[in-house]
Amino acid sequence: MDEAGCCASGGGFRLGVDSLDEPPNSRIFLVISKYTPESVLRERFSPFGEIQDIWVVRDKHTKESKGIAFVKFARSSQACRAMEEMHGRCLGPNDTKPIKVFIAQSRSSGSHRDVEDEELTRIFVMIPKSYTEEDLREKFKVYGDIEYCSIIKNKVTGESKGLGYVRYLKPSQAAQAIENCDRKQQPEFSSFDKNDNRGQEAISKRLSVVSRVPFTEEQLFSIFDIVPGLEYCEVQRDPYSNYGHGVVQYFNVASAIYAKYKLHGFQYPPGNWIGVSFIDDGSNPTDLLRKMATQMVAAQLASMVWNNPNQQQFLQFGGSSGSQLPQIQTDVVLPSCKKKAPPETPVKERLFIVFNPHPLPLDVLEDIFCRFGNLIEVYLVSGKNVGYAKYADRISANDAITTLHGKILNGVRLKVMLADSPREESNKRQRTY
Repeated sequence: MDEAGCCASGGGFRLGVDSLDEPPNSRIFLVISKYTPESVLRERFSPFGEIQDIWVVRDKHTKESKGIAFVKFARSSQACRAMEEMHGRCLGPNDTKPIKVFIAQSRSSGSHRDVEDEELTRIFVMIPKSYTEEDLREKFKVYGDIEYCSIIKNKVTGESKGLGYVRYLKPSQAAQAIENCDRKQQPEFSSFDKNDNRGQEAISKRLSVVSRVPFTEEQLFSIFDIVPGLEYCEVQRDPYSNYGHGVVQYFNVASAIYAKYKLHGFQYPPGNWIGVSFIDDGSNPTDLLRKMATQMVAAQLASMVWNNPNQQQFLQFGGSSGSQLPQIQTDVVLPSCKKKAPPETPVKERLFIVFNPHPLPLDVLEDIFCRFGNLIEVYLVSGKNVGYAKYADRISANDAITTLHGKILNGVRLKVMLADSPREESNKRQRTY
């Protein structure tokens, strides 16, 4: 329900926008009769706890109630208990239509949530790595009836990561646990807030992906392949929940950072938020950031030259006309440079090259493709993000495909494949425009 553009009435002070979701899940959304006054709402809901504000949503023009209201409590557990006990009940003896009560949509959630929503009953906690599931259950059972506990473990070693989930039967029990347990355990509802960074994260090329609904490896790949540089993805099964867990790895840290920024909080399928975080792989974050910055600068310079060849003069350093464009930045292990074949050498194999997002400069391309030996020529198709490489030896051409296809060099992703033979191309119908 979009609250913008509607009039709201209520006594007392009006909370600021930043306070609406503080603490999380402390505001309820009501579907009521158009004739229910605010005084009745205050009377029926005040037994559940301190009410900070009440909004009755009204039409902007007629000022009549739309049959929708919001009640803001001081604590999440109060709002959850009000939802549990009042949903489906009538407000007065003369009312025949039961009201509907939900936890109100926050700026980070996609919809109003009901009493059966797993996100309201499941909490995420930090625990000692020595904890067993029995220890976790014993620690948190004082706040309510637990449906299950789950400790997150390293898939390879089986060791605890010091993180766990506890699911209660009721949302109010989960809220009580968050409000009253040891703050060192940093409990929180297991939701995915796009702006939640969990403090200073370790940066790496590997990402952890969590979803409220399970996903397949093909689905995971289709989401993260949007960002160039995807190396592999893997789905991990959690026998204790229906949540989706996966690991994604990119060839370079720049792609991983971009994927984390763009896809954390992404809806897939619609209405389901996925959470994306870095996996600490022991890499030095300073070195990774330095490498990322170098790749980005190289890509920017290459783009500048491609879009305006006259800018090449600005890339010369120290006034030397023989200066080179930025050296190749990539995670790919490239062979050493080899001499080109003479221009008149017969062509044994041609490669077709696709660039994303833009072509590399011609001298950089030549530097890359000559390393496999027997390169005759490499050239770009004017105005297109494609090019060709001619080789005097099929083995050299195949080595180039194996090494370069799908890889990122200087921030540009390459697709390298065999081109149609000149004879096949000549048999194609020529375009008439």
